Amino acid sequence: MSTLLIPIAPLSRTKSRLRDCFSKELLKELTIAMFKDLAEKVSLLDCFDPKIVYCNSDEILSLAREYGLLGIKEEMSTPRKKFDQVIQDLNTIAVSRYNAKSTIFTFLDVVLISKTNFKEINDLLKIHDLVVCPAIHSGGISILGRKPPNLIPTYFSEPQLPSFVALLNQARIKGLNYAIYDSFRAGFDIDLKQDLILAFEYLKIFNLENSETYKFLKSNLKLTLYKKGTRDNRIFEIKKIK
Repeated sequence: MSTLLIPIAPLSRTKSRLRDCFSKELLKELTIAMFKDLAEKVSLLDCFDPKIVYCNSDEILSLAREYGLLGIKEEMSTPRKKFDQVIQDLNTIAVSRYNAKSTIFTFLDVVLISKTNFKEINDLLKIHDLVVCPAIHSGGISILGRKPPNLIPTYFSEPQLPSFVALLNQARIKGLNYAIYDSFRAGFDIDLKQDLILAFEYLKIFNLENSETYKFLKSNLKLTLYKKGTRDNRIFEIKKIK
């Protein structure tokens, strides 16, 4: 059985790239909405034990306990740790305190991910040593499974290459037995302004209108996308809704 690891930035620092879309208070509300949706999904899964939420914010840790998840408080430091170090710290906790033999990292903003996605990723990790789901837009990583947990470092803080590319380059060099989990739903995450608008539409398409994230976006998102020109789906203009 794998250990599920969910690192979450402090609410005071959450989703800083979206500060031109929402106030700090609304960004906190968005984070809590996304967390509730993720926590509800993983709380129903019996293929992970334990399910660890790693965050400095007491509000998130309290919610984690309400959903039957294990909350561990991240100790903050100055200067701030790079994300790779945060990941390593959580990985070390899973191994040293809970004797984790395999770990799967998931992140807060994979708002379309399903319980089936988690089960399939866990099944892949039973027969592979490394399972990676690439992020749809960025060349980053949305889900990462490792067996053993210290099989290979992460490359989220790599200065030159996207983390997915950097990780797979090293996996090939090391000759690791890896699998790429190719999934739109598991690979879609929210990082930039246009991701919010797409998330709102995709949540409707996948019948996730009861999710807390959808309800938040419906109430607070005042942006929409328009194609620039008639032929190119890759160039958008973001407009405010009056």
